[in-house]
Amino acid sequence: MSNPRVLFVSSEAHPLVKTGGLADVAGALPVALKALRCDVRIMIPAYKSALARIQSVMQDVKEIAVLDIEQADAPVRLLETRLPGSSVRVWLVDSPAHFDRDGGPYGPTGGGDWPDNAQRFALFSRVAVAVAQGEAGLDWQPTVVHCNDWQSGLVPALLSRRTPRPATVFTIHNLSYQGLFSWETFQSLALPQDLWSMHGMEYFGNFSFIKGGLVYSDMLSTVSPQYAKEITTPQFGYGLEELLRHRGDRLVGILNGADYRQWNPTRDAYIPYPYNTYNFADKQRNKTALQARMGLAQNASVPLLGMIGRLVEQKGFDLLLDALPELLRTHDLQLAVLGSGDPALEERLRAAARAHPGRVAAQFGYSEELAHQIEAGADIFVMPSRFEPCGLNQIYSLRYGTVPVVHRTGGLVNTVVDATPEALRAGVATGFVFNEPSPAALASALTRALASYASPRMWKLLTFQGMQQDFSWRRSAQQYLSLYRQAIQTCA
Repeated sequence: MSNPRVLFVSSEAHPLVKTGGLADVAGALPVALKALRCDVRIMIPAYKSALARIQSVMQDVKEIAVLDIEQADAPVRLLETRLPGSSVRVWLVDSPAHFDRDGGPYGPTGGGDWPDNAQRFALFSRVAVAVAQGEAGLDWQPTVVHCNDWQSGLVPALLSRRTPRPATVFTIHNLSYQGLFSWETFQSLALPQDLWSMHGMEYFGNFSFIKGGLVYSDMLSTVSPQYAKEITTPQFGYGLEELLRHRGDRLVGILNGADYRQWNPTRDAYIPYPYNTYNFADKQRNKTALQARMGLAQNASVPLLGMIGRLVEQKGFDLLLDALPELLRTHDLQLAVLGSGDPALEERLRAAARAHPGRVAAQFGYSEELAHQIEAGADIFVMPSRFEPCGLNQIYSLRYGTVPVVHRTGGLVNTVVDATPEALRAGVATGFVFNEPSPAALASALTRALASYASPRMWKLLTFQGMQQDFSWRRSAQQYLSLYRQAIQTCA
């Protein structure tokens, strides 16, 4: 069977627009698929910020189609460019009334959601359907439409009503974000009325975009084998676990890969001192540079902990903050944090930095440059997520020789091998894993990590073993090709 033609539908794609791991996947998986001779096109909204990013790197943009879309007050343009640094085509859905605004993809800069998100992503989905069905006047039509998260969940639902149609694949990146809207909003979208049913997209009295992907797609995937198991349980299924168990024969877990073009300490343009296992001493120079940038005491021998992520309960920042006072009292250590989110957690971090100047530092917001510098400069990466569909920072940390400390959940289980005596003897240990999402369990794991840091021989073993791990996208892309073929056979 020849390789499929894939329309990869996503609400974000790095480096054009990014709020989280979905962007990293959408910016890397299509490139890996292209390397396997798969004809793939990415479709994202033409956000103001994305167009500005394209202009900043002097990428060409051209109009390739103009569409009349239901519920759009004006014609919608389809623009084409290339994903920076690759030959993958990107199609941007240009509807200024929906996407030409300051702020983030899903809400204003100050936080919250855009009040018209249902209308915005319904229009985006309708354009994807038009392209998928060959109704956009293009000389290309996909055999598979690969949708991602709630923002494109309406696409499989609408395509399911068309014959013939391409096969559909839907990937769950984080089931906790479901795209829930009211009955009144559903009515305003002029969608087929039968979508509002318990067997369709109705969800406990609301309209669920993500349920459209779960119910109507030919095949389902999520971003790690462990998370594929977890979402079929009440703890992680958010009321959708029975549906996911029902569709279990169509659900697979494919581990996200790391984009080693961007995350490789040997040639990382964001870090001051590139390094690898042969000149690993230069990692210490990155540590000193990070300490200087963050206002920490410059001391190469003090273990430096790093943490990056959204300041939300899911990521476990509160667990670290609860454990931190005792850890600082009993251990000589430093902490560098990059993140933004919950104002209460931000204030707790500021208070910790004020109480421990030179030992605790935090920067709020997001900086791609600082994220790379923390990965390169920290000794230990802290990732105590209550749940983590895949996680990428622990994978980046392994490549950078920054030993991860993680909670036993989701993709963290599939990527980090706990430094038990048996794993150390076998030479397979790469980090430290704790079982319960509690401050005490996190503190115990960090204490184990700090004890290992005090043993140069053991620490060298852990860091070097981690740097040898290969979580590149090629293996995952091959699994997605297999999934696409399954979807085509199922759809036939």
